[in-house]
Amino acid sequence: MKPEHHPVEHLFHATKWSWQGFKAAWAYEQAFRIEMFFSIFIVPLAFYVGDSAIETLLLLLSWLLVIVVELLNSAIEATVDRISTEHHELSGRAKDLGSAAVFLCNLIFAGTWLTLIFV
Repeated sequence: MKPEHHPVEHLFHATKWSWQGFKAAWAYEQAFRIEMFFSIFIVPLAFYVGDSAIETLLLLLSWLLVIVVELLNSAIEATVDRISTEHHELSGRAKDLGSAAVFLCNLIFAGTWLTLIFV
């Protein structure tokens, strides 16, 4: 059984591990680097396009959802590759499902932006 940590100590460690995750995503995941590049334009544009705080929040959250699911997809891919780099139907299925989740988030992102810009 793992020893209990003080809540502040736990928060410190959790923050450190999260930062390591961001660094790993930057180092190993091209899609993450591309999304960070697009963030340079998308975040300010959300403040310009949104007519209210709620609209701006929806625009930003739709983009954040893409990034979050991309990170989860990268974690799935790394885990599958850790188990074996040999091609297996279930490994391919796991990776395809993660990719499909990212695709759906991109549709949500596009739909949110198009709706708030044109409707």
